[in-house]
Amino acid sequence: MDEQKKIEHQIELATRAAALVKDETTGQRFRSFAEELTRKLRRMMRRGQVRARAYELWEQAGRPTGRELEFWLEAERQLEDEREERKSSDASPKR
Repeated sequence: MDEQKKIEHQIELATRAAALVKDETTGQRFRSFAEELTRKLRRMMRRGQVRARAYELWEQAGRPTGRELEFWLEAERQLEDEREERKSSDASPKR
C-alpha cells in the first residue's frame, strides 16, 4: 500500500472512531488527528504536483543543468496562481 493510501485509510479510521466514541475529549482528539492527516496528505499531493510541473518546465527549457531550484520555484508559483484563480472564481457570485 502506498503512502497516500495509508494516510487516506488512517483518516477514515480516525473519522469513524471520532463518531463512535462517547467521550467528547477523545472524539475531538480523533477529529484533530484526522485533520492533521488531511493536511499532511494535501502537502504530499502538492509536492507531487510541483515536482511534475517543475519537470515539465525543465523539459520545455531544454533540460538545462543547475537550474533545478528555478524550475521548482516557478512551478510552485504557477500552481499557487492557479489555486488562487480557482478560489476567486469559486467565490465570485453566480448568476
